[in-house]
Amino acid sequence: MLNKKRETLETKIDVSLIDRIGKNKNLPQGEIDTGIGFFNHMLTLLAFHSNLYLSVIADGDIEVDFHHTVEDTGIVFGELIYQLYQSKESFQRYGSFYLPMDEALARVTLDLSGRPGLYFDCQFSSEKVGNFDTELVKEFFNAVAMNAKMTLHIDLLKNGNSHHEIEAIFKAFGRSLVMALEKSDRGIPSSKGVIA
Repeated sequence: MLNKKRETLETKIDVSLIDRIGKNKNLPQGEIDTGIGFFNHMLTLLAFHSNLYLSVIADGDIEVDFHHTVEDTGIVFGELIYQLYQSKESFQRYGSFYLPMDEALARVTLDLSGRPGLYFDCQFSSEKVGNFDTELVKEFFNAVAMNAKMTLHIDLLKNGNSHHEIEAIFKAFGRSLVMALEKSDRGIPSSKGVIA
């Protein structure tokens, strides 16, 4: 199990991660409690679709707003993804997935490249889902991409209900991550012989 903690004056974040791709199928679902109901829901979906055991316990200054908790969770989760793929003897490196969520359609394409970058083209239909600011979706995935050192393209191709739009993105990210982390028979997937 990989574990990482982050503590600042604004948040305390504790994230654990287990890769169960091709193994450990019977692990229970991890505990996810960020104090933000919609974010909990999205992280639960991400964990399921990425086939990762994910536990997230976050205590943040949500009385101010949700920004610090969402961003700091992304930072720690990204750091663990980086540790995970750096620890593998082989992995596919690339993943891409189109995911429909009723009327909404998202496409996520990623490269576990060691070169961080987020390319985010999403216009959400509303500014909030409940009390969750939709602009925080970009903040979360930016933190993930920078700290996982991945190239990450996220495109919302068809709009609809904002809950559906965001859910499609989180699920598509999980499915893309599965593909990228799967074992490869080619060893380190770089012509340079290293991903750093």
